Amino acid sequence: MSRTSTVELTNLCLIYQEDRILVQEKVWRDQKGIIFPGGHVEKDESLLASVVREMREETGLTIEAPIPCGFKDWINDDGSRYLVLLYKTNRFSGELRSSEEGRVFWTTREEFKRLPVMWNMREILQILDSDDYSEFYWPQGADEGVLLG
Repeated sequence: MSRTSTVELTNLCLIYQEDRILVQEKVWRDQKGIIFPGGHVEKDESLLASVVREMREETGLTIEAPIPCGFKDWINDDGSRYLVLLYKTNRFSGELRSSEEGRVFWTTREEFKRLPVMWNMREILQILDSDDYSEFYWPQGADEGVLLG
């Protein structure tokens, strides 16, 4: 049994200021909904550098001191793993601007509950906002994912 596998590394970051959180209205293939900004780790790029770069590209903001908070992961049909590294920070500078990835805007945590989110962002916010959970895992073939602590 092999202990190695192909892994696609990505990240996502909750940028917040008191009760306001930054979200992105994403359009991807035939899906549309609210997510937290993020993207892929590039070849020869550190994990930290990738999340700083992605936030700058997708939001116009330069973040500082992003805190790793957990993971979202699943196994693809081909057996490879898709891993999303979850970060948060309230330290940032710059002017907010949307990108080709989608419109970014501030909302409150209360308003977020009513937004049309995609990709389990409500569960992701639970990980980012508490110490109760560290992972959202979607087992291969399962109908839904699970929060793990």
